Order: sequence, then structure tokens, then C-alpha cells
Amino acid sequence: MSREQREAIRQFRASSPLDLGGAVHEQRALFEQLLSHHPVPEDVIVTEAHYDTIPGLLVELAEEPCVGTVLYFHGGAYVLGSARSSLGIVADLARRSQTRVITIDYRLAPEHPAPAATDDAVRAYRALIASGVDPQRVVVAGESAGGGVALGLLAALSAVDEPMPAAALLFSPWVDLTLSGDSMTVRAEADFILNRTALERRVRDYLGDASATEQHSPLFADLHGLPPTLIQVGSDEVLLDDSTRLAARLVAADVSVTLDVTAQATHVFQSFAASWDEADAAMTRAATFVRTMVKP
Repeated sequence: MSREQREAIRQFRASSPLDLGGAVHEQRALFEQLLSHHPVPEDVIVTEAHYDTIPGLLVELAEEPCVGTVLYFHGGAYVLGSARSSLGIVADLARRSQTRVITIDYRLAPEHPAPAATDDAVRAYRALIASGVDPQRVVVAGESAGGGVALGLLAALSAVDEPMPAAALLFSPWVDLTLSGDSMTVRAEADFILNRTALERRVRDYLGDASATEQHSPLFADLHGLPPTLIQVGSDEVLLDDSTRLAARLVAADVSVTLDVTAQATHVFQSFAASWDEADAAMTRAATFVRTMVKP
């Protein structure tokens, strides 16, 4: 990563009026605007769809056969974002992996507190499998809070011994709502995307009761029986320890896991793949993982 690339991303974030710890209804519009500045490529088809009663978007390639399905959960600290706001990274993943990607509009807090997001993820996954899709041709994926939703889905499936997907792909997952990782402090100065104050407010929105933070943190769930997992994270993230501790817990649960850390990278840096060399390389690795896991 060149100094110029990193500085361009930092300036882009600094110039944005988005405040991840700000008033929800004001920030939702800003979040959508910030993440929708990349147009969907012409060779990508986006179709509205429902899985059970959960709305979402089906993202497919116009002229390439799809080799599998990715069920994707957007980021936004459990209170912001939408299936449409994730289209930039989703379309990139679909093109690189040659899969169809379904991105889900799970319910958001504070209107719908925990465990609404995870419940919606479970319902959408069950509906997808009930439609005839082979679970072994499915990868569950998510970014930031969406990574937490994806992990919560997998833990819920494991708890009732339901068919697992082929794999999981997690971009900078937020899986510890107790905010107890050392990187919350150690990486605070380096992280120009997230900060503890903003995350604390979003935890209150999502849970209400602070005593429930560990209960609703998928990091602390029983992770036995989960599928092979690729975790990508940047070394400059306050959420770095969410990924490193998750990888360690997956190893302890006998789950195959790859922890892919990119030096000096920021939160969900893969979304800058068009202008950041390391982000481009990380997306290629993620797509290769997906394609390998779903191929016949």
C-alpha cells in the first residue's frame, strides 16, 4: 500500500459527514449515500427478492454461469445499512468468484433489537435451502456487524444440528459486543473508521440492556461444528482482536480457519479494492476461497 493510497482513503473518510455514533435516523441516509457512490457494473444484474419474508437483493452476472451462492449480510453496526448499501462489495465478490450473491435486509435496531438480525438470518438461510439450494454450494458471508450476524447464524444452525453451508467468509467481523479486545485501545489512534464511543452507542441501540452483551456476542457462542472459515481484517482496526480471538476460538473448536491480516489496513478495507492495492489482492483471495469451497 502506498502512502498516497492510504492518505486518499483517510481524507475520503475525514471529509464525510457520517458519524457512526450519531443519531440513527440522520446517519442512515448518510451511510447509504457514502456506500452507494460506486455504480453497479453493467455486467451485473440486481433483482429484488424475498427469502421467507426477509427482503433482499439477488446479484448475478449477466453472461457468466454461477458456480454457487453467497448469502451476504451488510455492515452498519446493527443500526445502519441495507442490502443496497452493500452492492459495491457484493457485486465485486460476485464477479471475482463467479457466484450469485444474495444480500439480505435484516431488521435493524433500535426498532428491532437483538436477536432480530440473527433471527432474520436464520429464516433467510432456511428459506434458501428449502428452495432446493444445496447447502454445500453456499457460503455465508458478512462485513463488520454483518460478520457478527453471519457467525450468529452459523452458531444457531449448529445448536440445532441443521445443515451447514460449505464455508464462511467474514470481513472485519464485529463479534464481541462487550468491546473487551485490547485492540479497542491499542489500535484506537490508527483506526480512522471506527471508535469505542460510537460502538458503545450502537451496542446500547442493539441490546438496550448492557448485561446482555456477552449473551449476544457470537464470539462467545459454542463454535463447534462450524464450516471452514476465512477471516480478513486490517491491522489498524479497533476490532482487530475480534478477528484474532475468533480465529483462536475456532481452532479450539476444531474448525478449519484462515486468519488473513493485512498490515496497516482499515475496517472493511476490501470495499476500496478499486483504489487500494492490498484491498484488491484481499478481494481476490476472498473470491478464490469462495469459488474453491462451492465448486462441484
